[in-house]
Amino acid sequence: MGRRLVPLTLDNLQDLPQRCRSCVFWELDPVSAEAAVKGGTAAPEKEAWISAVLLDWGSCGRVVYVDDVPVGFVLYAPPAYVPRSAAFPTSPVSPDAVQLITSFIMPGYQGQGLGRVMVQTVAKDLLRRGFKAIEAFGDARWKEPACLLPAEHLLAVGFKTVRQHPTHPRLRLELRSTLSWKQDVELALDRLLGAVQKEPVLRPL
Repeated sequence: MGRRLVPLTLDNLQDLPQRCRSCVFWELDPVSAEAAVKGGTAAPEKEAWISAVLLDWGSCGRVVYVDDVPVGFVLYAPPAYVPRSAAFPTSPVSPDAVQLITSFIMPGYQGQGLGRVMVQTVAKDLLRRGFKAIEAFGDARWKEPACLLPAEHLLAVGFKTVRQHPTHPRLRLELRSTLSWKQDVELALDRLLGAVQKEPVLRPL
């Protein structure tokens, strides 16, 4: 079973789940997001956001494929590109961190460690780009897939709570701490991803 992680681009944006391709919860401020949904322009707004971040900042996501079938994705960017983050009670994201916006694994592929591998891949990418940490707003009362990630999942993959909140804690993963993951990461990639088509920037240090 061939598995690979590739950068998110406009060419493979259509491989995200339909509801995610037209979701602008994070990409626009609350008022603009509501207007886009009501006006039927959410999908073009999402594409425009991806395009702008790619041009200004670079890679902002990964898509996971199993036998060439898209089964999950992760999205991340500096908080300046994520207007919704300012609306959270535990904001702002620290200036030395990139925000882990959201991620998703199809139900049939959950429980195989792909979530951890995605976080590790993002961590390696950002570490090479000079960032110190990843932060995310967790959902402490998570019940079903949504725009926010379960706080419990973030804790399970190495994040630590930096600002407590009964509903939306802010969590942080120090990227330097992932250096100690090196062997675990490579073993996980071998075991879970099989023949991965790695970018040069993702080679081990």
